[in-house]
Amino acid sequence: MSYLLDTNVFIEAKNRYYGMDFCPAFWDWLTAQNAIGAVFSIEKVGDELASGDDDLSHWAAERGDGFFVPPDEQLLAALSTVSEWVNKQQYIGAAVNAFLQDTDYYLVAHALAHRHTVVTQEIPSDGVKRVKIPNVCIGVKVKCMTPFEMLRKERARFILHTAGS
Repeated sequence: MSYLLDTNVFIEAKNRYYGMDFCPAFWDWLTAQNAIGAVFSIEKVGDELASGDDDLSHWAAERGDGFFVPPDEQLLAALSTVSEWVNKQQYIGAAVNAFLQDTDYYLVAHALAHRHTVVTQEIPSDGVKRVKIPNVCIGVKVKCMTPFEMLRKERARFILHTAGS
């Protein structure tokens, strides 16, 4: 199984759960999983992350398109499928327009085109004012989970070794 990570996974990890200063193992795990073809994101996410000037932006810039994959031909058909599904729902027009101009649209479409599982901090919602990634994933039959579910499924372990062990 391969995972496609949403922008909020990186930002929340850096700001809350796996700060680069105290949990470098998380970031090493992402890099190692990418090297074996299991963890990716899309170019638009990489661009969002690289636009800052902090440890995360530097980390993202160092990963390049091996981690943050560029769009490809397979994405085009998937964009159409995702767009059709969103437009058939009960979302208000502004929500649909915002989604179709957002990175989330490309993330779900890329996952659909390449059979990836989307990893996001978002949770499904019955609201009509914002299109949420998990709702779209359910609608177009793309697997979706939280970063914690991914880490547990992959049995990631960040173990602190004491001196002499």
